[in-house]
Amino acid sequence: MVEVPLLELAPPADAEPLARALADIENYHWVAFTSANAVRALSDGLARAGRALPAGVRVASVGPATGAAVRDRLGVETALEPASDFHAQGLLRAFDVFDLTGQRILLPLSDRAREVLAEGLRARDALVDVVIAYRTVTPAGAGPTLQRALETGADLVTLASPSAVEGLVGLLGTRAAEVGVAVIGPITEQAARTAGLDVRVVAAPPTADGLVLAIRRHFDSGPSAG
Repeated sequence: MVEVPLLELAPPADAEPLARALADIENYHWVAFTSANAVRALSDGLARAGRALPAGVRVASVGPATGAAVRDRLGVETALEPASDFHAQGLLRAFDVFDLTGQRILLPLSDRAREVLAEGLRARDALVDVVIAYRTVTPAGAGPTLQRALETGADLVTLASPSAVEGLVGLLGTRAAEVGVAVIGPITEQAARTAGLDVRVVAAPPTADGLVLAIRRHFDSGPSAG
C-alpha cells in the first residue's frame, strides 16, 4: 500500500465569518457537522477564542467517525446521528423527528461542500448559518508522488470523498479513467462515475471500515471482481 494524500486542509480564505459565528455560539440551538474535519476546524476556532461549546447547544453528526471526533475534540455527546446512510441526506432525514421552526443551526463546512443539508434544513424553517470552516487543497508534490505510485503497478486507488475525486482527476487528467478506484459510498461513487472513473469497489456501509472490508472482498474474489 502506498499512501498519497490528494487533499490537505487549509484555513478558510476569510476567517471572519467563522470567528463571528463562534463569538455568537451560545445563541445557536444546533451545530451540525458533516465531517470530522469540520469538528476539528470548529474546535480549533473555539480554542483560539478561549471558549468551549456551550452546554445548551446540541450537536448533530453525520456518522460514527464524525461523532467520535465530536467526543474527542469538543468533549460532548452528539444529540443526533443517523442510524445508517452517513451522508448529508441521512442527517437531514434524522432531523425529521425535531420541529426546527425558528431553530438557529450553525453549519461549518469545507469550501467544496454541497448545499444539500443547508437547503433541506431551511426548507424545514430552520435559520441556518453556513460558514466556511476550512478549505481542501491539493498538497504540494502530490502529482509526482501519485505518478510514481501508479508506475509501480497500483491495483486500486481509494477515494473517500468527492473532493478526492476532483483531486485525482485534477492531477491525472484523462489518464484518471484508466485507474481502478474504490470509493467510500454512493455520493463519492456518483462523483467518480460522473468524472468517468473506473469504479470497481463501493463501500457499504460508507465508512472507513466498510471501505477496507469491501476492498478485501474485491481482491479475495479474484480477477472477476473488476
